[in-house]
Amino acid sequence: MEQWRTFPGVARPTKITPRAQRQLIQEVTKDPTTTSKELQASLASVKKKNIIPTVKYGGGSVMLWGCFAASRPGRLAVMNGTMNSAVYQKILKENVRPSVCDLKLKQTWVLQQDNDPKHTSKSTSEWLKKIIMKTLEWPNQSPDLNPIEMLWNDLKKVGHARKPSNVAELQQFCKDEWAKIPPQRCNRLIASYGKRLIAVVAAKGGPTSY
Repeated sequence: MEQWRTFPGVARPTKITPRAQRQLIQEVTKDPTTTSKELQASLASVKKKNIIPTVKYGGGSVMLWGCFAASRPGRLAVMNGTMNSAVYQKILKENVRPSVCDLKLKQTWVLQQDNDPKHTSKSTSEWLKKIIMKTLEWPNQSPDLNPIEMLWNDLKKVGHARKPSNVAELQQFCKDEWAKIPPQRCNRLIASYGKRLIAVVAAKGGPTSY
């Protein structure tokens, strides 16, 4: 698992935890005809405390892009407007390589991103090849195992604790708290990643203690 020490993890914050996502995927895989009501019922085993609400204060919310390596967090960018492949490519162009330089990663670094359609679109795939940015292959039906999800959870908790009164304040709080993430936290997430993968395989894609 040494490769996980030399690439920034990338993802957008989600409304449910990775654990809940894995359970949903497992249920749909078992029976593709499962209805939304049945899926909601199947999540009863996942405790309510594991459901992450959308971050909202004063009638607004923020969407963020971030990355990190084993050493510490990389850049954090606030995304405004509609998100599409072109906007995503612009974010990568402005933030990935500068983060690689800031984090002093070796030339063997690899970018990990999830299977969001904007990340895997033909346009984005061709753009990544054109600029020679290597990405980690990710199975289509894989649980969301991006380690950055844990950092998003951390950020949401401290964001709620600081109680921003408007969107601008929320954005600034997110930037402040992102910069405060301890290097040890990043290192532990990468160091424990092998155990997380083993746990998911053992659970056949279902819920785990992580």
